[in-house]
Amino acid sequence: MVALDVGGTTVKAALYGPGHRPLYETRRPTGGPDGAVETVLGLAAELYATGTARFGRPPEAAGVCVPGIVDAPAGVAVYSANLGWRDLPLRRLLSERLHGIPVAIDHDMRTAGLAEARLGAAVGRSRFLFVALGTGIAGAIGIDGVIEPGANGGAGEIGHVVVRPGGAECGCGLYGCLETVASAVAVGRAWATASGDPEATAADAARAVAAGDPRALAVWQASVDALADGLLIAVRLLDPGTVVVGGGLGESGELLLGPLREALASRVTFQQMPDILPAALGDAAGCLGAGLLALDARPLPTSTEVPQP
Repeated sequence: MVALDVGGTTVKAALYGPGHRPLYETRRPTGGPDGAVETVLGLAAELYATGTARFGRPPEAAGVCVPGIVDAPAGVAVYSANLGWRDLPLRRLLSERLHGIPVAIDHDMRTAGLAEARLGAAVGRSRFLFVALGTGIAGAIGIDGVIEPGANGGAGEIGHVVVRPGGAECGCGLYGCLETVASAVAVGRAWATASGDPEATAADAARAVAAGDPRALAVWQASVDALADGLLIAVRLLDPGTVVVGGGLGESGELLLGPLREALASRVTFQQMPDILPAALGDAAGCLGAGLLALDARPLPTSTEVPQP
């Protein structure tokens, strides 16, 4: 299986074999709006050729995850500001470059959620919400190992739930969205103000919290409270059994998850409190998920032999 995780600055790529074992991995700079399409197509072709040369037969399918708005059934990257893409028929272009093998594309967050569902923290969890706290905040809704896309491919956008009406302006045009308060960027910005260090980041804030700095504790608690308010909405609407927290801020582990559990538990009334777990796959989730997209897209075997996953 060919797998590509397309980011704004880097494309991660891999060949996966039986048992979803990585056979070959590489990465390339995305190349910006002018070169991103050819970077993706060229890297996919390189993986196809590598697989054919090393293992004696071509890859069976390819999976690609991309940021922005994605029409997965049509195979179209509808819009990505960072990549400069609009209505790009990515599946068709890739299939042509890869000699007609099946190609699946999807949104990067849904794909990462798929990886956590089948290979990571949500294995065996029938209903879960995956939340990534990074530059922004995005989510994915998992149901029995499948990610729910929504009617228009927009399910899981918890980062744009308004939790602080009248707060900071969000890139979406609203004010007080969750990601303006609880994303890694927002925490870094708040800590830079509180500490007087304009270069401070969320990682710096986490270290200061661990050291007991009262200013950092106040910044951290404000973020945790906002995140708990956003998750409470999700709990009431979706009733997930598990919330998996990933992204850069999620890597702070129990420093974040411990207070978050307490804050959410104090808000839950008649609902069942979900388990809150750290993501297991880190920044490999997108590429692993893209491999799973490929696995699902490959042709069904024609013999009675049961294939290896």
